[in-house]
Order: sequence, then C-alpha cells, then structure tokens
Amino acid sequence: MRIAIEELSVALGGRDVLSDVGLIAAEGEIAGLVGPNGSGKSTLLRTVYRHLRPNAGRVLLASRDVRSLAPAEAARHIAALPQERGSDFEFTVREVVAMGRTPYKRAFAGDDEWDRAAVAEALERVGLGAHADRRFAQLSGGERQRVLLARAFAQQPDVLVLDEPTNHLDVQHQVELLALLREQRRTTLISLHDLNAAASLCDRLHVLHEGVLVASGTPREVLTPELLAKVFGVRAAVVEHPLTGDPLIAFDHRQAAP
Repeated sequence: MRIAIEELSVALGGRDVLSDVGLIAAEGEIAGLVGPNGSGKSTLLRTVYRHLRPNAGRVLLASRDVRSLAPAEAARHIAALPQERGSDFEFTVREVVAMGRTPYKRAFAGDDEWDRAAVAEALERVGLGAHADRRFAQLSGGERQRVLLARAFAQQPDVLVLDEPTNHLDVQHQVELLALLREQRRTTLISLHDLNAAASLCDRLHVLHEGVLVASGTPREVLTPELLAKVFGVRAAVVEHPLTGDPLIAFDHRQAAP
C-alpha cells in the first residue's frame, strides 16, 4: 500500500518538531528518513503508526486517513518497530512474536494454526527459530531487536514502520536485516543513522533538518558532499561502492565541515 504524508506539522511541549512535511512512500518502496538527532524522524514515524496526533496535515494509507481507521484495522495494515520498547517482558520469544497476531483475533481468542504458522515463519526469517522457548528478558539487546522485528513480520502488514532497527545489532545481523528488508519489498518507512546503510537499502531518501524536509530523491541524488556538510556538519566524499555500485560516503574523521 502507498503511504502519503501531507503538510504534516507536529508540536510537542509547545515546540514545533515538524513543520509542513510532505512525502510519499510508493507501494513496495523502501523510503528512508535521515537527518541529525532531533530532526524529527521519530516524531514523523510516530504519527504514521498513530502514536502521535499531528497539529496539522494528515497521513494517508491508500488514500484513507490513518486517523479514521479503527485501531485493529490500522494494526492489520501498519506494523511498527519503535525505538522506545520495553525490555522486561516476562514472556517467551514465541509469546512475544504471537502478540503480532492480536489484530486478527477476537477478545480472548487463542492461537489457531494460521497464527502458529505465521509466528514460526517470522522467527525463521530473523534467524531465531531455535529460540522460541527462551525468555525474552534473557536475550541480548540484538536478539530482542530481532524478536520484535519478527513480531512485526507476524502481523503481516502492508506497511512496515521501523525506527532505527539496526540499533544493538552486530555487523552480521545488520547486513542480514537490511538484506531481509530489501528482499521482502513491502512498503517501508525506515529511519537510519547509518547513511551508507540507507544508501544501500532505500529506494528514496528524505532528509529532515530541524523539523523541515530539506531534500528528497534517490540516494545518489540526495547524498551529496554539499548536503552532508550543510545538514550533518561533516566533510565527506561520495564515491561508488566497489562491491555494489551504491553511493558510498567516505567521511573525513580528522576535521568537520568548514
């Protein structure tokens, strides 16, 4: 499904966090949000999965305002992996992932064979099929991250909203996660701090700076030395990745942008 964000403005605590932001994630597209800390990336994502109500503007899911959807219907279409998430679940890995099936159930209904199959498939996709009976609270940070991603997959949504999903993952699991997201080609809105990962993964990038959308386009169009200096305050060269051909940012770690 297509996501369209139209003239979105959000204020928190009397401060404007987003101002008149508009962007589109086409069906099957991976749209990346990049920008410095405090630029409004998480706030924008939270409006998409209805955790925040905008002061102005709207988020459209296939031409329907997400605020008009019933909670269960919205959850069948949009699954989120936010940054703020509990770490004290007293549940097994399987039970945590099974929470993703809640939008499809009546109150107090148990799991059926379709639920169990969806949970098992989601765990296999994140490489944790053998850990289904472990306690979530006993897992490492990276393992917890993958369990929560499996919960989102088990939800079988049309749209994934992911806020810094590579946090806590080692290099191997970062690469595996990005490959998995690229392979499944579900409409995805994702925020990433790692600009090289964003350049490799995303079809289009949207750059936020101080709550304003300052650039949109393909990674090659957006990630220029001039933008990196202006928005991120770094001196960098953009070259071709020798293995993939994607844009590769080589940062100057000895000095900041002039």
